[in-house]
Amino acid sequence: MLERKAVIVLFLIAIAFVSLPALAHHGSAISYETKLDKAVTHKGVVTEFVWRNPHVYIIYNVKGPDGKVIEWSAETSSPSSMTGEHNWTRTTIKPGDEITFTLLPSKIASSAGILYKAVASDGRVILEDKSRLRGDPTAQ
Repeated sequence: MLERKAVIVLFLIAIAFVSLPALAHHGSAISYETKLDKAVTHKGVVTEFVWRNPHVYIIYNVKGPDGKVIEWSAETSSPSSMTGEHNWTRTTIKPGDEITFTLLPSKIASSAGILYKAVASDGRVILEDKSRLRGDPTAQ
């Protein structure tokens, strides 16, 4: 009888341990503004395109009004999501590309956000991710 209880307890501990990573993941609303009227838009030059899990990142430089360069970071979804939902590949964006970014800004970092829209220098919209605005009345 004691052996059976020990097996059950160990099984429950194992289930809890395996479940912990799922609890650690959060939605965008926790870390980023989700209202379109809070979005920031600026033109930048890509310095790094990071194509790896759990999220794709774009690092780029923006020249501020005072002429100083500010490094920004834009987070997107996972590589598999970017491939499946947005037809991106690891070569969609390259260092040196000039792109106009619209970000939903981070609630804690001054030069970071989640990517809502990206427009290439030739005017092509390469991303417009309206799912970032779920539940937001200003999304329409």
